Amino acid sequence: MKVKRIKTFVKGLDEVMQGGIPEGSVILIAGKPGTMKSSFAFNILYHNANREDLSGVYVTLEQGRESLLTNMDGLGMKLGGLEKEISVLDLGMIRKKLVQLTNQTWMEVFKMYLKNLKKNMNINLVVIDSLPILEVMAKFQSPREELFHFFEWLRDMQITAFLITEMEQGSEKFCHNSEDFLADGIIHLDLRRDETDVKLWLSIVKMRQTSHKRNYLPLIFDTNGFEVVAE
Repeated sequence: MKVKRIKTFVKGLDEVMQGGIPEGSVILIAGKPGTMKSSFAFNILYHNANREDLSGVYVTLEQGRESLLTNMDGLGMKLGGLEKEISVLDLGMIRKKLVQLTNQTWMEVFKMYLKNLKKNMNINLVVIDSLPILEVMAKFQSPREELFHFFEWLRDMQITAFLITEMEQGSEKFCHNSEDFLADGIIHLDLRRDETDVKLWLSIVKMRQTSHKRNYLPLIFDTNGFEVVAE
């Protein structure tokens, strides 16, 4: 059976993974600070809304909504005209609702928001920025078990999820609580320095239901958007 795929709209990337990311997957976008993880993820939402008429929600747990949109606007991804297709939910909104619903946990309120967006907007895509902050806010007591159930809940929602995870400087670990085993795919963004420049690289470390190489490809961002230079 042919796998339905979600395009990343990164020039050259979809072509090297059989047309895109399998629909309904839970994908980690991993990288150290400065690797454009948020911009890369927003790019997927933005172009799928603009070109494929797929609705999405960007959940920002670190950066405020207006700050995020200002940054994306500066990168040429203006939300104007796509407000019905893209919703941006920030931590402040969740905290406000949590105060009103004092008998519910943070995670219950978070899930309620996503369920409502799924019902009212029929969202196809979700970005959570970032997964480590979500784990802190949710106060997981048994992180591996609770993350397993959370990943399964996302799959049951029948949405394609992108979870941004921050790698520590000097570490090659993508995550801390076995999220890499639970996820259907891992996209690693990396910075490499030479004597005169710092360049961005990308690797598809893991992608279920997909034939792909694991080598690192130069990742470029300019006025035309993101592009990988395939070998």
